Amino acid sequence: MTVLLLAGTGDARLIAEGLAHRGVAVIASLAGVTQRARPLPVPTRCGGFGGQAGFEAWLDSAGIAAVLDATHPFAERITRRTAQVCAVRGIPYLYHLRPAWQPEEGDDWREIAREEEAAALIPPGSTVFLGTGRQTLHRFANLQGRRVICRQIDPPTAPFPFDGGEFLIGRPPFSVPRERDLFAALGIDWIVVKNAGGEASRTKLTAARELGIPVLMIRRPPPPDAPVTDSVDAAIAWAARQ
Repeated sequence: MTVLLLAGTGDARLIAEGLAHRGVAVIASLAGVTQRARPLPVPTRCGGFGGQAGFEAWLDSAGIAAVLDATHPFAERITRRTAQVCAVRGIPYLYHLRPAWQPEEGDDWREIAREEEAAALIPPGSTVFLGTGRQTLHRFANLQGRRVICRQIDPPTAPFPFDGGEFLIGRPPFSVPRERDLFAALGIDWIVVKNAGGEASRTKLTAARELGIPVLMIRRPPPPDAPVTDSVDAAIAWAARQ
């Protein structure tokens, strides 16, 4: 029997490494959003499952005994579906949710619930840096009248979805000095991010604090009604027991 690791985050990579070291039978799954993703040290599939029915059929065919969900904190649809399917089918499920970012002294953060709320706080004429990825970019369409810069890992496959926007291509990790220099060179007035947590991507927040740039922080969706851990070691130990 095999553990399914829903991956795509830095913590998922650490979990995969830990499970490989322990010799746990595991299959990792990547959504396939990022091109040329770094390979994981365990057998890996890439792409969707074909909806809930396809997911359930794949669980059966792969002999999945447990599911460890270490997807992005904002992968709400995947997490909700997976938790529900596992609950109904009696498959052990654990959600790994890394701790959210918390403001530090000198930070100027304003929390919002949805991307569409940003326009009410960002004045027209501002230059806005979006560190939110391309999948929810269309939700910022009411930011017209501002210069909007969206950073993404892969080159765009379609034009920017609204006027006044441009893509910036960059592959992490990004150091604090690099982020600080970038924001200063672009004349960034506001930064918008999702509260993804994690140390590697916090550098943009540190750079914003040093430059005095206000940050709009998009609040996380609620976790599923299921067991949750924020510890990589605890997640590895749980999977090894299954």
